[in-house]
Amino acid sequence: MGYDIERFVGYVNEGLLCSICRDVLEDPLQAPCEHAFCTACIHGWLVHHSNCPEDRQMIDASLLRPLYRYMKNDLNRLQLHCKNREYGCEMVCSLESIDRHERECEYSQIPCSNAGCTVQIERRNLDGHLAVCDYRSRECPNGCGYTILSAEDTQHNCVAELRTELELLRSEMICRVEEAKHEMESRLDSQRRHMVQKESILQNEIEELKSQMSRMMSDVRSLMAAERQHRQELEQAELEKREL
Repeated sequence: MGYDIERFVGYVNEGLLCSICRDVLEDPLQAPCEHAFCTACIHGWLVHHSNCPEDRQMIDASLLRPLYRYMKNDLNRLQLHCKNREYGCEMVCSLESIDRHERECEYSQIPCSNAGCTVQIERRNLDGHLAVCDYRSRECPNGCGYTILSAEDTQHNCVAELRTELELLRSEMICRVEEAKHEMESRLDSQRRHMVQKESILQNEIEELKSQMSRMMSDVRSLMAAERQHRQELEQAELEKREL
């Protein structure tokens, strides 16, 4: 939808009106046949039609182009009233700068920033409303440290609130202790499995060393027996030599 033509000051050229909504062009696009439309209007039209609403020539969304520069300049220079005119804003500015003004306009209706409050208030009156809003928050005057809403003043009980917080802290502490306990047990189980595995590996290595030592002792005994046999043979040979 375009800008309401009633908001504009002075004459508006027919070529700057949307061919569909007949208001002043907003975010305009132009067809090959040179008819101009608001972006939202023409895309909505093309959902159900495939031709120009003015001259019925066939058009496609891919053929739409931005407005000619001279027409865009003429459009941006148009003067119009702020949309908050009914609330008291008397600002008149160019179409090119109207969005920037309306984002900051003191007469704009904006929601209260307090959670739970549904009041819409003029931006210029927001501070005054926040000072008396039923949903404004403040620290408990009795010193319990809680932040309370004005609407809850009559229901606030420091002792009950602190007791509730204590119970929550106790529950949280129990949960954390249980989590720490489970984590430590998991670590101990992991370390225990690792130690058992290491013990098994060491035991196998010890058995292997024992087996190697046994084989070495057997080899040593064999060598000693061979040496005795060799010595006896030498002695026998020596005796035979002497006899000869």
